[in-house]
Amino acid sequence: MDKLQEARKIISQVDEEMAALFVRRMEAAVQVAEYKKERGLPIFDGAREKEILEKGAARVTDPQLREHYVRFLQNNMDVSKDYQRQLLEGMRVAYSGVEGAFAHIAAGEIFPDTTLVGYPNFAAAYKAVLQGDCSCAVLPLENSSAGEVGQVTDMMFDGGLYVNGVYELAVRHDLLALPGAALSDIKTVISHPQALAQCAPYLEKHGWDKREHSNTALAAKLVAESGDKSVAAIASVKTAALYGLQVLEENIHQSGSNTTRFGVFSRTENAGLGKRVGDHFILLFTTRNQAGALAKAIDIIGRHGFNMRTLRSRPRKDLLWEYYFYVELEGDLRGEEGRTMLQELEGCCDRVRVAGSFRAHCRIGEEVGL
Repeated sequence: MDKLQEARKIISQVDEEMAALFVRRMEAAVQVAEYKKERGLPIFDGAREKEILEKGAARVTDPQLREHYVRFLQNNMDVSKDYQRQLLEGMRVAYSGVEGAFAHIAAGEIFPDTTLVGYPNFAAAYKAVLQGDCSCAVLPLENSSAGEVGQVTDMMFDGGLYVNGVYELAVRHDLLALPGAALSDIKTVISHPQALAQCAPYLEKHGWDKREHSNTALAAKLVAESGDKSVAAIASVKTAALYGLQVLEENIHQSGSNTTRFGVFSRTENAGLGKRVGDHFILLFTTRNQAGALAKAIDIIGRHGFNMRTLRSRPRKDLLWEYYFYVELEGDLRGEEGRTMLQELEGCCDRVRVAGSFRAHCRIGEEVGL
């Protein structure tokens, strides 16, 4: 056997071994896809891919081969993602509003290969996941200028879904009107209460009447169907194109960095893939009606090394003048400190609920992954 035949024999043997390993890898990819579908996680995982490529590069000591091996690994992951997309084609993602709404835009960015299903309000989208009609729901949690979305926070306290991802969408509010309309024609502006609040200084400067609507995109649709040039809507450029409206003025919100955080809600809690878990988690609790009860709960959290990023209270719907607390914490809840902290909190609080875990500062359009 000459050298060429000997080399080809080795390649054939390696190819045979690789075929068996490929099948094993794709079988594992099926498990990953099922896990992500249950928890409402996107297919693309930028942090995980970066980790695999770095570890893979370190395994190849020959510098001439290292670059080629990294490309080989990337191709493997691309094939795996394509296969997972095929498996998740039937995945349904709920959002509140209609096509063109910011929630629709966010859902499409996070889950580009799924079926997006619009619902008339937050509660209906949430219920669709609870009943199994959709795998997950994308709902707004808070805005950088207008604050929390209280109705969604209340559903986190009362409901049974988990937040397995939080994504930041830069929100640009534009003033939309019928083609041919001018600023001088406008007398009334319609939009969602949050959008109206985020654009309050601009609206007050012009002295226009404000009318609340259930959704920014629906407000734009209403303007398009009205035929009235004196009425405008606050929505996005994408919505303007969708309903044939013109943009009278861009970026009318009061904050230059207007951002909305969207949560991905699903029926199953994210336990993490391998050792990778969310570096933030959400805790909801009620304290006993006694002096120092809240201070004691906060002390327990700090004593176990968890940094409290957010603390706010909300009125309970079932008890008059009673409140629950919403907390976002940095750290791994599944470690020993996390387990001990929860045990101690359960000992001093009437109710404690872990509402989910997620990786912080995932910006939509940059690195969407968990």
